[in-house]
Amino acid sequence: MARIVVFDSGLGSLSIIKAIQKISKSEIIYFADQENFPYGQKSQAQLSKIIKHSIKLLDKEFSLNAIVVASNTPSLMLNLSSKKIIDVKPPLKEALKKSRTKQIGILATKSAIASNGLTQYIKKNNFPKKFNFFKINGSDLVNLVESGKFISNKKYCNKIIKKTLKQTLYQNNIDTITLSSTHLLFLKSLLKKQFPTINFIDPSIQVAKKTLLITKNNQSKKNLLKIFATGNIKIFELKLNKIGIKNKVNLFPS
Repeated sequence: MARIVVFDSGLGSLSIIKAIQKISKSEIIYFADQENFPYGQKSQAQLSKIIKHSIKLLDKEFSLNAIVVASNTPSLMLNLSSKKIIDVKPPLKEALKKSRTKQIGILATKSAIASNGLTQYIKKNNFPKKFNFFKINGSDLVNLVESGKFISNKKYCNKIIKKTLKQTLYQNNIDTITLSSTHLLFLKSLLKKQFPTINFIDPSIQVAKKTLLITKNNQSKKNLLKIFATGNIKIFELKLNKIGIKNKVNLFPS
């Protein structure tokens, strides 16, 4: 059986796990690094230390076939990709195909949009000059997910979504946005309801396909999910219960 770890600083990994489980059968270790939430406010040096330490511990503990760093922030700020490691970057090629106005928003955490890694990622792809990219700070939206307000207070969420996006979208004629934090996928229905003409691009399908390529020779008959977290695991269990996940959360040494 293929054994995959999917991790970030909280609930974001679940959007990637869901996509992986739709197209493959494997054992998934979900690691929520609550102790280091949010990744989006860490410096490059801090993130490098956190992520490398986590990858080393996880691989040693579970003998993994694949490691999914399910967060755009370290994926953009650090050089992570390898034969075993899959990162998550803004799905800009797909956004280019969808956009008619050629004005594309990249909605990500504060650290990700300010990073040299994002600038270099855009340059490296050598996109046609007729396309413009607008970096939008979505850290307040990430907090809506991690706090659970996306379930308990949709009215407040709509207010924050409007405040974050409305002016930038309309001033720049943006018609397509990449959801460049895995947390943001939990808000997709609210985003679509408030901005029905905007294309919101989800990176999870691409990540799931990359994971399947690595693990296709070790597929099982069913999916298994084990959950580990740092920090207060009881509080994290309550968060998961609110979104219908009843699995036990195990404490992982930080």
